[in-house]
Amino acid sequence: MHKIGLIGASNWYAASRYFTRINEQVHRRIGGVCSAPIIMESISCVDISHDANEAAWDDVEKMVIASAKRMQSAGAMAIFLCANSMHKIHAQVADAVDVPVPHIIDAVADKIKLDGRKSAALLGTRNVMTQSWYRQRFVKDGIDLLPTNADRVAEIDKIIHEQLMFGETSRDAERTLKTYITNIEKEEVDAVILGAAELTMIVDSKANVMPIYDSTEIHADLAVKWVVGD
Repeated sequence: MHKIGLIGASNWYAASRYFTRINEQVHRRIGGVCSAPIIMESISCVDISHDANEAAWDDVEKMVIASAKRMQSAGAMAIFLCANSMHKIHAQVADAVDVPVPHIIDAVADKIKLDGRKSAALLGTRNVMTQSWYRQRFVKDGIDLLPTNADRVAEIDKIIHEQLMFGETSRDAERTLKTYITNIEKEEVDAVILGAAELTMIVDSKANVMPIYDSTEIHADLAVKWVVGD
């Protein structure tokens, strides 16, 4: 097996999903008593997903690059950024190391296209749903995104930051996301992308007519391929 690096953000939940998913899939692929060879670091006590200013992002960039370099020195064959928002600095991190840093958007876009779909609605934090650095990468990869709805963006961002990031869920939050997805099904799009790991706490991807693409799971599955050498 090949060693990989995982860099988590301020919220531990997303990184924990990567670690669990990768090990579950490696165990399923290889069998026996085994764990994936993983180097893992979390960038602690910083908020990279909600109204962070450029100075804060400069600090995050320095910390993530330093982490990536440590992982490369420790033998990581690939490095994964375990948050959609952290991919704002993907290019800088990838340029700073000599090992691949697979991009979460490329992984999701490849999966959507492999399934024969060409468009999607994106759900996540405000900056993931609205900022050009994220949306334009999907367009570059051949996936058309449904235009944003300001009320929907504000409500989902609030749910993520005020509930899900603290491990809290509510029936109201579940109903809100169910309503949004039901409304999206009426639009001319092929799928829904969950662009925040926490949304799986209130969205059951198997309980919707519309295909749901969990970006965290897809990115973690790509990491599995690196581990087992596919």
